Amino acid sequence: MAQTNDAITMDTFLQGVWRDNPVFVMLLGMCPVLAVTNSVMNALAMGLATTFVLICSNLLVSLLRNVIPKAVRIACYITIIATFVTLVDYVIQAISLQLYNALGAFIQLIVVNCIILGRAEAYASKHTPFNTLVNAAGMGVGFTFALLCLGAVRELLGSGSLLGVSLLGEGFQPWVIMLLPPGGFFVLGGWLLLFNWRRQRRGEKIIVAEAHHHGG
Repeated sequence: MAQTNDAITMDTFLQGVWRDNPVFVMLLGMCPVLAVTNSVMNALAMGLATTFVLICSNLLVSLLRNVIPKAVRIACYITIIATFVTLVDYVIQAISLQLYNALGAFIQLIVVNCIILGRAEAYASKHTPFNTLVNAAGMGVGFTFALLCLGAVRELLGSGSLLGVSLLGEGFQPWVIMLLPPGGFFVLGGWLLLFNWRRQRRGEKIIVAEAHHHGG
């Protein structure tokens, strides 16, 4: 029984990280994905901030799921999310004003991120706090992973560095477009192609395995 519960827990977590990745599969939260991923540091900060808000707000929604009236549930969810976003906003501003300015208004816009509100409505309001915590953590890690994938490629090609450390030498000619919005679209398109190709290959392998199983 314990092994079954562990399997369910891991499956719930991996669902957000890989199979239902909020960026590469569900195509949610595109504004911050394209806007702040011009460096690894910005991508990591936005990913961690969104993950914190996602986990805390969804956990609170799950705890209050039997108390919040259905008629005003969306307004309550937004209020809860906005509270944690305000907390994150002040924390980032206190830690690094430079990072705060780099992320700009996209910190406050976490309030209307479809991933967070969607999880609150579709999952947290219907499941126990523990399952909600696991699901939210998976979605948060999946979102952060996607941001880092874009941030790493854009910073490496656009500046020749990662986390401010030069990797490609002085002779490298930076692709300035990678630091601009069009670069975000190009890199996102490349990752989506790779991700969909992997999913298609995996689906083909499953079909072949099932065919062999039935044939045997």
